[in-house]
Amino acid sequence: MKYNSGIKVLENSLLIKRVCLGLALLHLPAVFADTGEISLLEGWQDVWLFRFFLNILGYATIIIPGYFLISYFKRINYLETGRGLCFPVIKACVFGNEAKSGLLDDASALSSRNETEQSSSARQAIKLVFCAAGLQVSYLTWGVLQERVMTRTYGATDAEGTGERFKDSQFLVFMNRILALTVAGLWCVLFKQPRHGAPMYKYSFASLSNILSSWCQYEALKYISFPTQVLAKASKVIPVMLMGKIVSQKSYEYWEYFTAILISIGVSMFLLSSSTNKHPSTVTTFSGVIILGGYIMFDSFTSNWQDNLFKYKMSSVQMMFGVNLFSCLFTVGSLLEQGAFFDSVAFMTRHSEFAFHAVLLSVCSACGQLFIFYTIGQFGAAVFTIIMTLRQAIAILLSCFLYGHAITIVGGLGIGVVFFALFLRIYARSRMKKGGKRQAQTQVQKV
Repeated sequence: MKYNSGIKVLENSLLIKRVCLGLALLHLPAVFADTGEISLLEGWQDVWLFRFFLNILGYATIIIPGYFLISYFKRINYLETGRGLCFPVIKACVFGNEAKSGLLDDASALSSRNETEQSSSARQAIKLVFCAAGLQVSYLTWGVLQERVMTRTYGATDAEGTGERFKDSQFLVFMNRILALTVAGLWCVLFKQPRHGAPMYKYSFASLSNILSSWCQYEALKYISFPTQVLAKASKVIPVMLMGKIVSQKSYEYWEYFTAILISIGVSMFLLSSSTNKHPSTVTTFSGVIILGGYIMFDSFTSNWQDNLFKYKMSSVQMMFGVNLFSCLFTVGSLLEQGAFFDSVAFMTRHSEFAFHAVLLSVCSACGQLFIFYTIGQFGAAVFTIIMTLRQAIAILLSCFLYGHAITIVGGLGIGVVFFALFLRIYARSRMKKGGKRQAQTQVQKV
């Protein structure tokens, strides 16, 4: 009896073990599926195209409801039938306050330049040095920090000391825009501005293309070197000319074609001199080229749409405020929907150095925008273009010195050809403008 009972106990224990093993085997695929889904999702997060579409979906959750609201208010003729506390807000956002009334900024810039011409040479020279120094310091610091944040690690998270890299470009765009919005808002409050007339929703178009171009600018540094990015931005005159020729049937002067050919030759010399054996951050990749193409396309749309908006009566700071207002709305909405906002804030709390860099990056971006407006208003677009072209050349040298980008002799010659062509364009354009003014003056005298 004892023997039989012992056998039964053994059989029962074996049966229990088999049941437990079977249950474990049943749950094993689910466990592997969960881990597989997590690893797959993490893998997709590293693909820039996937993150780009996630951002677009986040913006769409704000744009689509806004589109239907605007269409509804226009359809019911709310401007004539609407009343109540919300009427001024809806009127300003959907309909605006005034009709188009010409380019205010051109008139203000012309009057300010006339004042500089009448002022003393010493005072004008001091203003020019102030503008040049402000632009150089703001954007050179911005460029150095941009490359530091996107291509280097922070802290030491393991025994090897490899550190942790920040990956969310959209959060940096949000940081830049929220500070620029604050600066523009304070400027509008402290200094008298013209009565605003444009419907507020029209800023959203320039805002969307602006944040996408900024995202591409940050994201491209993961795949290409900073000198390559600067050269690509300097050579965007080529696609602009091509689009003007194909779409608008524009005609260009011989010197414009000549300088465009020089720029393309210089960029080709630089890119072909890059070696795949170098550090990954100095190698141009196909993804980086595509992202830079997106930057050029979005940035071109932003400038053209802003030119159209300036037909309303507004100042440059009001434009800055309107565009950055929608940029903050789009980026913070997308970041919260993706759950990336709090992850980025947590990264800032873990790495105080990154927090300092992100804030300083935003300060340089906001101050740089104000220096742009002031420089163009005081000295015109030609002087501003010369200063910013010099800034691009210095930025390449500074990046190579600080981050060790190796440039061959052929690559250096390519950079020289690009900037020679850019200065040649500036010189030829200024000569043509002076020639046109002289011709107009002689015609007036004849009359």
